[in-house]
Amino acid sequence: MYEDLFKDKSERKTTLLGRNVTILGRRTSIRLEPQMWDILYEVAERENTTIHEFCSLVSIRKHENASLTSSIRVFLLLYYRAASSQEGHVKAGHGNFRNMLKRARVDIDLKTGDELCERSLMSA
Repeated sequence: MYEDLFKDKSERKTTLLGRNVTILGRRTSIRLEPQMWDILYEVAERENTTIHEFCSLVSIRKHENASLTSSIRVFLLLYYRAASSQEGHVKAGHGNFRNMLKRARVDIDLKTGDELCERSLMSA
């Protein structure tokens, strides 16, 4: 899933998908990225609930001035953040930004904007 974020730009899914959910008995529409919908369904399944109950919980707990969609994104981020561990980060290959650049297939020096040769990516 992590690698899905770094697909070639032509393959990247960027459109928001609108779906209906029922929040505290009221039907409403939410627009999220396809990846966020996937995560929402995964979390609901893991917690043995529906996306409707999950979104209702978020709606109850969100700040009154925050949008529901934004609050769902933040809640999902915090859910996974709470579950992360140092061991999990090591298994995922985190901890070396050069490796992240390679996984993202970025060959540009982020400080200068200059194109990097493959050798400079390998040496880091």
